[in-house]
Order: sequence, then structure tokens, then C-alpha cells
Amino acid sequence: MKKICVITGTRAEYGLLKPLIKKISNDTDLELQLIATGMHLSPEFGSTHKEIEEDGFTINEKIEILVSSDTPIGISKSMGLAMISFSECFSRLTPDLIVALGDRYEIFAAVSSASVARIPVAHLHGGETTEGAFDEAFRHSVTKMSYLHFTSTEEYRNRVIQLGEHPSRVFNVGAIGVESIKTLDLLSKKELEDLIHFQFGKYTALVTFHPVTLEENTAAEQFKNILEALDDIDNLKIIFTKTNSDTGGRIINKMIDKYVAKNNHKSISFVSMGQLKYLSALQYVDVIIGNSSSGLLEAPTFHKPTVNIGERQLGRIQAESVINSNPIKEDIIKSINLALSPKVTKNLPLIENPYENGDTSEKIIMNIKEFFNNINLKKSFYNIMGTKIKDGDSI
Repeated sequence: MKKICVITGTRAEYGLLKPLIKKISNDTDLELQLIATGMHLSPEFGSTHKEIEEDGFTINEKIEILVSSDTPIGISKSMGLAMISFSECFSRLTPDLIVALGDRYEIFAAVSSASVARIPVAHLHGGETTEGAFDEAFRHSVTKMSYLHFTSTEEYRNRVIQLGEHPSRVFNVGAIGVESIKTLDLLSKKELEDLIHFQFGKYTALVTFHPVTLEENTAAEQFKNILEALDDIDNLKIIFTKTNSDTGGRIINKMIDKYVAKNNHKSISFVSMGQLKYLSALQYVDVIIGNSSSGLLEAPTFHKPTVNIGERQLGRIQAESVINSNPIKEDIIKSINLALSPKVTKNLPLIENPYENGDTSEKIIMNIKEFFNNINLKKSFYNIMGTKIKDGDSI
């Protein structure tokens, strides 16, 4: 049996990976190894490793990396600690292949350690762009350290090839989060309201806003504008989900706490809703507001409008249900009102999600198993200049 080691550092990432983890666990040819790190192990961020264990999965290693700081120095120290800890962990577990998703700094550190240890990496969601965050550089760096690539659209597949990865190792499988929406038995509206002790209103918004990490000290001002805009929308109730352990994230979380304490008649907040409650909330809210990737990747499958604020997600492919707004109060108000207007809502059922592909986790496992006996980490740079691309290998 080949040992497949899946790494997860955040609540959202685990929710995306869950169907893949389940299928690896049930595959008779594969042995699942699971590493929880980062925010999963922090009480401040909900100790969400417990959710993984409650789902019936064994966590092979818990790697503590967070320091009590979200400054650039604190994040860099966390990355250094992560590289040391992952190198020791990989020596103990001796995985045959590592599965990593996305672009966060702990994933960059883990994959760097795997690269030095000569452990092949399968990377999900490569080729995407988030021009407002330093994660953009981490994502493309992880791509270059990975052997197999599973992208969410054909355009992103082409971008991974553009980075020099051979087309035969790059697969467009769609966004794995969409698969969860299609296969998970979501809660009814009443079940959700009873679970979270919150009643939906005439209009209800799901709000998640992360710092734009390539901007300096903008988090507080931008989120202040969002809160003031929310107060200007009549009959609006609000579900906040708190930010990640990014630079500047703690100030946003404190602002959420203060706002909810003052407006508990119309708002509620969660450090982590968990996948089932979060996706169920996406199904029933009227608008998604902020700059979370789920507003672009998953919300269109529910035919819900997203008000995407600021530049954190700049460069990502968007469905027609996404309304972009500057992080200015007047623009945010205008965008929310547009999202709730008949002009937008009447067309939502017709909108297609560009990230849908189907059977994403099955395709990932199939290609991992196919390549196991033919992995050569001495990769040649695939130069697209002057190269005749075969059918299906478009760029």
C-alpha cells in the first residue's frame, strides 16, 4: 500500500479536502496519513482539529507552528518552525506522496520540506491568482516544487504548464469544494437556524473578510467601511465568519466581536462554522460579502450573488454572479443593493459556475495511482516557446 499524506492547516482547507480524504481512507490500495497544523491546533481559531477527529479520521501528526503574533515577523517565525517540524515529521511517517492544497504559508513550508526530502507532491488549485495577497507567490512556488497538479479550470491548467510543468502531469479536475456541495446532505433552513441559534431575516448576508496582505495596514480601515455599509442596508441580518491567521487578521476579529456585541439582534459570528453548517448557510443566505475565495468558487453553484470587496481575489476567474466593489463605504452599499435587486436575482438561476467539473476527488486518486510507479523528480522544464502542443495540451 502506498502512503498518501494529506496536510491541512485551516478549517476551510479541511472542508475542501474532506471528500478526497474520505476516498483515500476507503481505497484498498492506499494508506491515509493525515497531518493537522496551523490554525487547527489553536484555541483562538477554534481548535478545529477536533472536527477532523469527530469525522472519524485519525490525525497521525499534530504540528504546532503558530506564535501569538500576526505580524510579518510572527508569520515568518511560524514558517521557520513549520519547516523544522515538517522535516522531522516526514522522517517519521515516510510518506510516498504528499497532497497539499492552495497557497498558505504553512503549505509552502511543508512542501519546501518535502522537496528537500525528495517526497513527491500532488498540488490542488495551482495556477490561480490572488494578486492582493503574498500567498500568490507561495502558490506558484508550490507549483514548481510539486510533481502532479490538479487545477480547477482549464485556464489555470494552462498557467501551470506556462510555469514549465509538463502537460501530462497537469489535470483540470474542477474545484474540489464544488464536489462537497453536490454530495453533502445539507441542513434544512430550520435545522441550520436551530443549530446556530440565529434566525434568518428578510435579507441575510454571510460576511468573511481577510486582510489584503500585500497592502500595509489597510485591514482596519477597509473592514470599518464594510461594517458601516452593512448598517446602511435595511432589513439585513449578518453571519460573520472570522479571518484566518494572516497578517492583520486579529484586528478584524476584534472588530467583529465589538460589532456583534453591539448588534446581537441582527448579527452573529463564528470562529469556525464547520463545513456542513457553512455550506448550508451559503445555500440560504441572500448574498455573500467580503473577499473569501468561497464567494467565487462555491457560491455560484448555489446561484447566490457575491460582493467581492477589494483586491485580495484580484485575477481569479469569476462567475457572472460576482459583483466587484472597491473597499469604500459608498461603493460597498451600492454593490450590496445591486446584489439584492431583481436586476441581479432574476438571472441567478441561469448562471454557471466555471469551477464545476464533477467527480473531482475520484479523478485525483485515479491519476495519483496511475503515476505512482513512474515518478521521476528530475523534472525537465517544459518550454512552451517553439513547442508544438498536442491536442488537449492547449496553452
